[in-house]
Amino acid sequence: MAAASSSSPSTPRPSSVEHTKVPTGLEKLLLREERGWSAEAIFKPPKAICCGIPICFPQFGTQGNLEKHGFARNRSWAIDDNPPPLPVNTAIKTFADLILKPSEEDLKIWPHSFEFRLRIALAPGGDLLLTSRIRNTNTDGRPFSFTFAYHTYLSVSDISEIRIEGLETLDYIDNLNEKERFTEQGDAIVFEAEVDKIYLDAPSKIAIIDHGKKRTYVLRKDGLPDTVVWNPWDKKSKIMQDLGDEEYKHMLCVEPAAVEKPITLKPGEEWKGRMEISVVPSSYCSGQLDPEKVLQG
Repeated sequence: MAAASSSSPSTPRPSSVEHTKVPTGLEKLLLREERGWSAEAIFKPPKAICCGIPICFPQFGTQGNLEKHGFARNRSWAIDDNPPPLPVNTAIKTFADLILKPSEEDLKIWPHSFEFRLRIALAPGGDLLLTSRIRNTNTDGRPFSFTFAYHTYLSVSDISEIRIEGLETLDYIDNLNEKERFTEQGDAIVFEAEVDKIYLDAPSKIAIIDHGKKRTYVLRKDGLPDTVVWNPWDKKSKIMQDLGDEEYKHMLCVEPAAVEKPITLKPGEEWKGRMEISVVPSSYCSGQLDPEKVLQG
């Protein structure tokens, strides 16, 4: 999934497939959709890209001494040419494994050895599955702790047309209110102003209903107890270099995460966190979608 962008007939847009090179000389392909990225997104390392699904590790947000959201999203990952096979009982045939290990510079700012394996898989119906495995490879016997999130940008018709089912009645940390803890009171999450909340002990399945596009994102997660919901709204969008002034209307971040309680690994231990995103056609306004069936099905 990717961030949204606003456009006009006078705004030139790149082709859906762009061939480019990174500063290291490696070639890469960028795949874009019409509303799949911010027109202001900066595609130059070490700046994190404001779209897609950045990986927040080993720190979420500013909850530590590292750069915001950690360094993993700003690093080059290696492709595993000989990855472990998929389970024999799965219908998934298309996948790639990426591996991240700390550089000498990384060890200076976060002195822990690790191996981070990210499996990206596509199901036959187009569902996207991300599985992260993080292993402590310290040789000095030291454990380490980290926080984590799939910083998922979703493209939406209009933020005022969005309704999230599955987070109602939960406790949340409000990052806009000195990180105080509150309990969600509404029967669903709707958007009328800037939102930056961490919902705690969130269910394994969440529905993001888009009335305008008559579709619903169904987000499933495992090993990630929290869910972050973020939209910068108009004032913050105007001061963000990599987001257009009006683009907040067409994007929403819903992020499976482990934030409130950091994950601790002893040497040799491994943690796994999984996210799956699927899209189903729906029109909640016309009664074609029963959110409870989506959440419980």
